[in-house]
Amino acid sequence: MKNIQIKILSLVFLATLFTSCKKWLDYNPHEDFRITELDYLKSESDYRTMAISVYTPLQWLNQAVPVGEIASDNAVSGGENASDVLSLQQIDDYTLTPVNSTLTELWQSAYEGVNRANYLLQYKDLNPAGESISFAGKDALYGEVYFLRAYYYFHLVKFFGDVPLFTDRRLSLSDSKNLTRSPKAEVYAQVEADLTSAIAALPAIQAQKGRITKYAAQALLGKVYLYQNKFTEAAAMLENVITSNAFSLVQNYGSIFLASGENGPESVFEIQYSNISPYYNWGGVTKGQGNYAVQQCGIRGLNGSAAMPYAAGWSTNLPTQDLANAYTAGDQRKDVTVLDIEAYKNANPSFNITYQVAPYKNTGLYNQKYLPRKGETSGQVELNYLNNFRIIRYSDVLLMAAEANNKAASPNDTKAQTYLNLVRRRAFNDNLHDINATGTALYQAILDERRLELAMEGDRFFDLVRTGRAAAKITGFVTGKNELFPIPQTEIDISGLTQNPGY
Repeated sequence: MKNIQIKILSLVFLATLFTSCKKWLDYNPHEDFRITELDYLKSESDYRTMAISVYTPLQWLNQAVPVGEIASDNAVSGGENASDVLSLQQIDDYTLTPVNSTLTELWQSAYEGVNRANYLLQYKDLNPAGESISFAGKDALYGEVYFLRAYYYFHLVKFFGDVPLFTDRRLSLSDSKNLTRSPKAEVYAQVEADLTSAIAALPAIQAQKGRITKYAAQALLGKVYLYQNKFTEAAAMLENVITSNAFSLVQNYGSIFLASGENGPESVFEIQYSNISPYYNWGGVTKGQGNYAVQQCGIRGLNGSAAMPYAAGWSTNLPTQDLANAYTAGDQRKDVTVLDIEAYKNANPSFNITYQVAPYKNTGLYNQKYLPRKGETSGQVELNYLNNFRIIRYSDVLLMAAEANNKAASPNDTKAQTYLNLVRRRAFNDNLHDINATGTALYQAILDERRLELAMEGDRFFDLVRTGRAAAKITGFVTGKNELFPIPQTEIDISGLTQNPGY
């Protein structure tokens, strides 16, 4: 009897165990209103929506443009006082430390973009549930994702040099303790590979303005080659964009930077911003849909009649007199790039302009290309300006191609002159300012032209560094140190990354 009782109890225990196991195996998180990774990427719509999310961190990189100017001889930090936006003051004064909020944000935003791209690429063939989701245009959509990951890594390698490189999956928090910095050459190789994949998949024209095209990928790859002194490869790649006849120089240089000029015939790649959704998060000022950098460069305390087109700002990222003096008489780009507010006030007495002089590092000059204008913001007005950043314009492609042809293994100075002079003829509205120099003199003329054409668009610091002219042009620049910015201290503390030399 005892044996029978034991057997019965054993059967009851086993039945209970199997029932419990079955219940555990059949557990559905949805019963507890939980969403898991298996719920993602179930349809074409899911893939397309998530691809848009890979674009989003581009907007968060808006401080990369002012940093590229403030760190150079083109601009000063400006602001209300010496502690106003201290992170930019340190960049301007070359008193940089690894504890810099702007640089930390630029690092974290770029890696957020990398992580989002990696997630989509991880599930390109099979979604998290192991299902194959096919739809027309999927390869082209992934061309955009490859471009975006390349852009984020190019941003990182320009700013910080050797950086953690990962491509196979999205990283979790636990992975952060195991990160190491990959050599700059490896990062560039991955950027090249991603852009090559993008070029093979992307269409020449996108139905929706602002989406990445094959030409944007070719232009960025040409720029990546140029940054590595691969001049022959750069010349060949950029030629694809030029001979496509898809782009042209607009006659009126100033129209490029108006709202009506966004995504125009000269636009190869722009970061899109909007003011359609009110944004009030002052704790994340760069994380909205609007372009925060526009408010920064506006004129402090500006007031005037209704006819006066500009809105007030914070007097940050002020052009230098040295930049203004670099333009010669007749160059229409000067007045588009640099606004002398006192001269503007005197020329427009009917506007009844009043303003507060920037009390710190005042130059009397303001960034006209991205000056805030009335009617171009909404909600929390300081955070919602709709101005797109013009990241690669056709004139930039022409000047990069001119430089690459001049410095190629088999130089073609005739082609270099042609591309350079196309830009200069637009600037002066004539051909009387053409450059006929060759060799080293032509190279210098091309570099000078890049400053004049692209001033206040974020390229100047990086152009000076990659061409070895930074120490001669920038006060406080230390060779062997300031070619790169410091790795953020938070990344050193969390991941144990090594620091860049001199910091």
